[in-house]
Amino acid sequence: MPSTPISVKSNYLFRYIRSIKNACSMLLPALVLCATSNVTSAQTKPVKVEVPDWALPGSPTHKQIPPPLDFHRATRTENKRIGIFRGQSDIGAALVPGSSGYNAATRQYTITSAGYNIWYTRDEFHYLWKKMSGDLSLAADINFPDKEGFFDRKAVLIIRQSLDDDSKEAMVALHGAGLMHLAWRPEKGRSLKEMRVEQKSALRLGIEKRGDGFAIYISMAGEPMKQVGDIIQLHFDEPFYVGIGFCSHIPDKTDIAVLSNVVLENAAGKVR
Repeated sequence: MPSTPISVKSNYLFRYIRSIKNACSMLLPALVLCATSNVTSAQTKPVKVEVPDWALPGSPTHKQIPPPLDFHRATRTENKRIGIFRGQSDIGAALVPGSSGYNAATRQYTITSAGYNIWYTRDEFHYLWKKMSGDLSLAADINFPDKEGFFDRKAVLIIRQSLDDDSKEAMVALHGAGLMHLAWRPEKGRSLKEMRVEQKSALRLGIEKRGDGFAIYISMAGEPMKQVGDIIQLHFDEPFYVGIGFCSHIPDKTDIAVLSNVVLENAAGKVR
């Protein structure tokens, strides 16, 4: 069989390589476009958030009601130190994740959180905490930067038995419209009780634990803090969680609270 001249073989090889190159030049942009389209779609695809009707905030046309007794969401926790606290959690896993920041120069904690409420039989709020035992004193200045936020949003100083959404707890709270109270959940899964105080919109709020007794302290305009109202009794097993938190009172929308000059002492009588 006669052999093919080398020049002809080279020509065939050149044409073959050129055809592969042309095919690749058309295929590669299509692959890149496809990949880019998939990434863009994944990044921009809207996330549908379902808000249960019971969780909607109160309004002239709607009354917020307690959640179903069997409704719970697992708390999200980050065991990372922030300021004097050893971790932070989205108690009850609000539909929009919360966050926090600490400015060491100004000693300010900024808490961003959504959440339907800290009330009824379960809570949703962002919580900065540490584990403690024994007596304690906790106090902070509280400010809401957005003066147009929901009237029932809550900044809290709170002691909890666990990080579950329905944990036993005792707290003092400042609401967006100025209401202040000492509130407590007597047992896991029970409804909260409260003791309101007559004053409104204190500059500084405090809670003291002395044995099983809890008291609320306030400073209206920078004067020394004083106890108001009665002492309530609630027993916690040790250790328990102690810290600060915030809830926007809107299930799918965050707001911000700033808590500064935080004092946390492992003794009673140190609220200041």
